[in-house]
Amino acid sequence: MQGTLGKIRTTLEMIKWEHSIFALPFALTAALLAAHGLPAGRTLGWILLAMVTARSAAMAFNRWADADLDAANPRTKTRAIPAGLLTRQFVLVFICVMTLGFLAAAAELNRLTLYLSPLVLLVLFGYSYMKRVTRWSHLVLGLALGLAPSAAWIAVRGSLDARILVLTAAVMLWVGGFDVLYACQDYDHDRNAGLYSLPQSVGIPAAFWMARLMHLAMLALLLWFGWLFDFHLAGWLGVVAVALLLGYEHSLVSPRDLRRLNAAFFTMNGVIAMVFLAFVAADVWLKR
Repeated sequence: MQGTLGKIRTTLEMIKWEHSIFALPFALTAALLAAHGLPAGRTLGWILLAMVTARSAAMAFNRWADADLDAANPRTKTRAIPAGLLTRQFVLVFICVMTLGFLAAAAELNRLTLYLSPLVLLVLFGYSYMKRVTRWSHLVLGLALGLAPSAAWIAVRGSLDARILVLTAAVMLWVGGFDVLYACQDYDHDRNAGLYSLPQSVGIPAAFWMARLMHLAMLALLLWFGWLFDFHLAGWLGVVAVALLLGYEHSLVSPRDLRRLNAAFFTMNGVIAMVFLAFVAADVWLKR
């Protein structure tokens, strides 16, 4: 039992379980807007379970599918599978358990969430193979996280509102942009391994400009989103805060200096997601 618990702990460290915070605040934002306030406790609980299990399954699958590539990459060769801390068989069992947990949560929410859950899993698992076939894998990762607000809306309402797709597109570009920056670390490895990415395809300086354009487009979509949902002062302050934080995030790194990339990628993006949720929650509360 102690050995199994240790492996589970190692698995959670491998998938960076705490980084569920990236997409979760946007899912909760959609849930708040769909319910015009806090959703029922039961609904909220199943949404949280679905989010955590879906991300855990997707991240573990990515580490499982990329184990050989990670072993050949100096930056990732110390990850749990290539380092021999976990077997691929154990990780595969973990993936199956998390997938079943996600499907169970989807079934408990409503019929539409259950029907759409296989499509969500297809996107989540399919991302792991995109870098083998297209330079635009960053946007597939963005879509994987961007589905969160639309899924949460469906979980609350039992139907899809086209307005929430604007937030899905915004999150897709947000994630895609910072994944482009993150991929700059693997420029040499990706070229040698025959993998595709925007930095590998167009070079690191051009990739930085494309990431900036994605984030500017994300801000434009947030402005549209705020108009669609009739944001008041708190909501618009949330959009301004996201813009300022994104600007600061981009100031941390440059094509010639990637040393603070982890701070820009992990810390700042978690802050951005939580700040936007806080301001939108305040906006919803003040309207009641």
